[in-house]
Amino acid sequence: MTYAFPPGGLPDQSVRPEGTAVFTPAYAVLPAVTQRDIVTSFLPGWTGTRAWILARPLSGFAETFAQYAVEIAPGGGSDAPEPDSMAQTVILVASGALRLTIKGQGHDMTPGGYAYIPPGADWTLRNSGDAACQLHLVRKRYAPAPGIDAPDAFVTSDHAVAPTPMPDCNGVWSTTRFVDPADLRHDMHVNIVTFQPGGRIPFAETHVMEHGLYVLQGTADYLLNTDWVPVGPGDFMWLRAFCPQACIATGTEPFRYLLYKDVNRHPVL
Repeated sequence: MTYAFPPGGLPDQSVRPEGTAVFTPAYAVLPAVTQRDIVTSFLPGWTGTRAWILARPLSGFAETFAQYAVEIAPGGGSDAPEPDSMAQTVILVASGALRLTIKGQGHDMTPGGYAYIPPGADWTLRNSGDAACQLHLVRKRYAPAPGIDAPDAFVTSDHAVAPTPMPDCNGVWSTTRFVDPADLRHDMHVNIVTFQPGGRIPFAETHVMEHGLYVLQGTADYLLNTDWVPVGPGDFMWLRAFCPQACIATGTEPFRYLLYKDVNRHPVL
């Protein structure tokens, strides 16, 4: 298993600037080649850290979440990483070593490590290794529901959770679900979706959930609205509600992506 991350750096002056980035009313594609040093931000309360902010709530587009790729230098991190007391966070470690502490309990995380941090939790994180720690981070403001408690924090790993095969697909399409879909405490899911070469979504999904999709490994042709777009490691897709979508995995290795979606709540009227 591999976990792609922005390449950083800067192409040399011989490279022509035409690219494959797309922003439409229905979807956006940020290819890995666009995720360079000059589009990073520093974060208040974090040290030795830079972040690619790949998605943020945007009126008239996708409005529920923010998604980052975060790179932390050795010894860097934060003792106050979250400025919004109602925000919940998911972390997936792409490379390096991370020491995550939630409510006083420490967790050592390595590539594939996954954590869910509920709103209002006291948490810190620190690069505990000798090389840069790279991680994917998704934030969403929690939507309380009557009679339902907020979720508990947990830390696990991509390697520790068995993928669930999707029905009627002979095992070529599976989803690693870190949260039980029937657990109504959770109002977002951040899963890893895997297609074996040739596997596909066999219809154009069209639904209310917004998506962030970060390609972790492999290649595919992805249907976005009416356009087929080739994607590969490090490419990010950002979909508003009801954007039709499907994919066909290409190449010789599994096609895997980190998938955000909002779930389990009435629409706000």
